[in-house]
Amino acid sequence: MSSPTGPASGLPVRMPRPRQPGRHRRPEPLVAPEDAPALVLAVPGTPSAATRGLAEEVVSIARSELPGLDARIGYLDGDDAEFPTLQSVLAGAAEERTARYEQAVAAGVEGVKMPDGPVAVVVPLLAGPDSALLRQVRQAVMESRIAADLTDVLGPHPLLAEALHVRLSEAGLARADRARLFTVATAADGIILASVGGEEAVQAAGITGMLLAARLAVPVMAAALDQEGSISSIAEQLRASGSQQLALAPYLIGPEIDGDLLAAAAEEAGCATAEPLGPYPAIGKLALAKYTTALGIAPQQPQGTPVR
Repeated sequence: MSSPTGPASGLPVRMPRPRQPGRHRRPEPLVAPEDAPALVLAVPGTPSAATRGLAEEVVSIARSELPGLDARIGYLDGDDAEFPTLQSVLAGAAEERTARYEQAVAAGVEGVKMPDGPVAVVVPLLAGPDSALLRQVRQAVMESRIAADLTDVLGPHPLLAEALHVRLSEAGLARADRARLFTVATAADGIILASVGGEEAVQAAGITGMLLAARLAVPVMAAALDQEGSISSIAEQLRASGSQQLALAPYLIGPEIDGDLLAAAAEEAGCATAEPLGPYPAIGKLALAKYTTALGIAPQQPQGTPVR
């Protein structure tokens, strides 16, 4: 039984755990600011059930990293029925923000302020730059007539090199961990990093390719899926330099490219291929990092896994 001065004699006393001082102190969890703009994921390509599932998983990852986040999905080629267009999603976010303000005023909430600043932060679901698709995103934002910020694409970033490594290992084309003492009989000794978006995309993919080469200790070269002969040309260069067992690693999330084009390129180059990046956890984290950086609330960019 407890006394006015504490627990009865003989009972354990539960003391509050002191906060750990110094640089090893655990950071306070980040939450979305009140009335923060929505994160709107701009999804390219022809909408489908698979595309929607991928996009929903990406925003689910972002929400888990930032509680309270208002995350939505807008399709560049949507139909406003099953797949809402980017324009309609932005308009809906603006209408809801105005409605919340009007309800607060009607309820007599003290200190309520008229909303200002961007209604949304639009994050393109693209690993690398694609001028045609980015132009389509900008056009959709302009046509919506909604105040919205547009971020850069997700890459290059060490987390994308990690994701590429994982996809290659899942396909049996790379060791999952260089530190483990085993080999993969089908491991590639040369990697073609396939991008879309022309020369600018190839150069950007090449940066992530250098990080991937450091992880795998094999040569990695970027090529453009949307440029005829680019994949086969890079395959010839790799074979001329001594690589015999090549693999195609799509530097793509998925919706932005026709899967048949990827299969045709792999067949032309005579090599196996890994799956696109898809809803790998890094994609959601990078989308959120673009959002928080745009708002100035990100303590730091997400870090990649160190090379083993």
